Amino acid sequence: MADMKVGFYGHVRQYHSLKPEIDKAISDVLESGAYVMGPQGKEFEKELAAYSGTRDAVGVNSGTDALALAFKALGLGPGDEIITVANTFFATAEAIWLIGATVVLVDHDPVTYNIDPSKIEAAITPRTRAIVPVHLYGQPAEMRAVAKIAKAHKLLVIEDNAQSIGARGDDFAIGELSDAVCLSFIIQKNLGCFGDGGAVATNRQEVADRIRILRNHGSPKRSHHSLGYNSRLDDLHAAVLRIKLRQIDKWNDRRRSIAAQYDKALADVNLKLPTAKAGYRHVYHLYVVESDDRDGLQAYLKGKGIIAQTHYPIAIHQQEGYPWGCKAVVPAPLPNTEAGVPRVLSLPMYPELTQDEVQYVIDTIKSWPGKG
Repeated sequence: MADMKVGFYGHVRQYHSLKPEIDKAISDVLESGAYVMGPQGKEFEKELAAYSGTRDAVGVNSGTDALALAFKALGLGPGDEIITVANTFFATAEAIWLIGATVVLVDHDPVTYNIDPSKIEAAITPRTRAIVPVHLYGQPAEMRAVAKIAKAHKLLVIEDNAQSIGARGDDFAIGELSDAVCLSFIIQKNLGCFGDGGAVATNRQEVADRIRILRNHGSPKRSHHSLGYNSRLDDLHAAVLRIKLRQIDKWNDRRRSIAAQYDKALADVNLKLPTAKAGYRHVYHLYVVESDDRDGLQAYLKGKGIIAQTHYPIAIHQQEGYPWGCKAVVPAPLPNTEAGVPRVLSLPMYPELTQDEVQYVIDTIKSWPGKG
């Protein structure tokens, strides 16, 4: 197959596949004059809650704010410790620091890349108030085990679901076993708008009510009950998300199909391939492999016109300047995290990839001199 260009993102193609519908929706919002806290936002919240199987959903302006506002709504703040993982995007820890709490980092399971439940209890202290499992790369964390630990120690659970909308466990849904689920809708996500956006889904009405006040300068209507934030999902983004939400299962199925092709074709290559936990619905926000020569493979692919990226090459506790004057605890070594960060590489993965492009990625990797 002749060389071709394979980019890492497909959101422009995705826009063109829905262009007439999206353009009309945007035009309708512009003509309506209702741009913030309008009908599109309200309808999207209802539809997102229905899709998530939760009582409520509240739109905010980013996934980071979704986390921070969920923490605030649940009464978390200075003096509290919150357990999460080090192999995640910076925002997971950042949101904890933004509310003045202490980040406690534990290791992940090397197979699923999600929080290792067996590492949680050793990190619990009298100051621990919550656990934040991250559903990384599109696969849910082991929520039954996390919820059991949380119940035994009377801890809150807030799910970072920025990467796994539409995923589920073998016998649980995301949101079923927690106090809140936080989502991101930045364009790179499986469900993305044309900028920043986020939401909190929850079965606790008082949490949703509190976030609605916090996102709007502390005001439920016109009077202000407390200090708050300017963190509202605008109606232009909501209108686009309503259209895309109707496609999310089809798009996730396409991601799963591409992942299955990668799995089968690359099984004999010297790479560690991602593992979908038995019975789980993995939606492959990212298809992450590990290589002994990650940088060599990435450069080889780039030379052949294929863009592969690293998620995440620097763990939270290894970031430059860490911990920036913030409170953080690493109660035990993080061998899986530290071994993985120099090895991980994300292959192109989006539903708009053509079959020729998928095959080209496969053929190129199989021609890599370091394939083993």
